[in-house]
Amino acid sequence: MRAQMEAHLCEDLQRRNIIARSSLLIFGPTLFEGLTENQALDQLRKKNADAVLIMVLLDKEKERYYVPDRTYYTPFTVYHRHFWGYYHLMYGRIYEPGYYAENTNYFWECNLYDLETNRIAYSVQTRSFDPSSAYLAAHEYGRLISNDLFENGLLSIP
Repeated sequence: MRAQMEAHLCEDLQRRNIIARSSLLIFGPTLFEGLTENQALDQLRKKNADAVLIMVLLDKEKERYYVPDRTYYTPFTVYHRHFWGYYHLMYGRIYEPGYYAENTNYFWECNLYDLETNRIAYSVQTRSFDPSSAYLAAHEYGRLISNDLFENGLLSIP
């Protein structure tokens, strides 16, 4: 998931002529493990980074809800010679019993740090609803954050 999130965000930023690179591709999965803050900042500056964008999954929660039964009225008329065939065909179209369903909500935080001042320049928390796949979640989140950074004037096209 992390690789996909970073890749999509980098692609979205690169489409707008922003030089963006994935920390996972540059530094590997352990990133700055065992380094001090100054050593980590030196590593970033050696790669000519002037800002760092950090995305974190804050929480994941399951939400269960009840979908009430429904009755559908349809003008569709079907002729069948036997009661049982007609009943089964129409019963499924007219009545749907209630049921329980479950969604997963993901809570994300994204912070942009200016490496020149070593201060936070942007912070946003978002909630995504039960994405159908990690790929789509990463794609949508990358686009959302990229657009928001530009709309808030934190990034501009060079």
